[in-house]
Amino acid sequence: MSTIAEQAAEVSAVSATHLPAELARVFTDEQRGLRDRGEPAGVITAGDRLADFTLPDANGSPVSLGELLADGPAVIVFYRGGWCPYCNLALRAYQAELLPELDRYSARLVAISPQSPERSLRTKEKAELAFTVLSDAGAQTARSLGIAFEPVDDVLAAQRELGLDLRKFNASGSTDLPMPTVLIVDSERVVRFADTHADYTARTEVVDVLAALAAISA
Repeated sequence: MSTIAEQAAEVSAVSATHLPAELARVFTDEQRGLRDRGEPAGVITAGDRLADFTLPDANGSPVSLGELLADGPAVIVFYRGGWCPYCNLALRAYQAELLPELDRYSARLVAISPQSPERSLRTKEKAELAFTVLSDAGAQTARSLGIAFEPVDDVLAAQRELGLDLRKFNASGSTDLPMPTVLIVDSERVVRFADTHADYTARTEVVDVLAALAAISA
């Protein structure tokens, strides 16, 4: 089975040939800028302790971090939204390859984005996700972890030209997004694994998450 990186490269190649040249250039420049800037200061790292939080799931029901950690560690995935092809391929990989392996570690998988619960439900149903999907209005939880940012005006304009207005997709009408991040948090809310990608075309591979869980359990 191909890796997430290989699938992402295919998505990028298709986008480069199908998007209008001006829009493709905007997104290419954005990705280059994100890579060049790298992770900002203050990004969540292994050893940090998370404050408890409560966010609505795809049905609008509140879910707390404490609940997620009730039976073991939590694998927490921050993603941009169901409109993002790179997010979709990562979520599907986690569903197919990661979720079936989590019982051996008594771990729970959850994905968090700033989109509304209604949009989260659509993402969950479309990708046939069997794990919890939460809505982080205004990317406030992501911002508390140092992984939130706001796309520049040129990118927002290009997205709108393609029919994506983040203010309508996100829960609070904000345009803030999280950098793709995977955390493994133990029952004491201590981060045992943290992997953040400034470039949203890059994602955490399943094999790396499983290796981290194995090391933690050992």
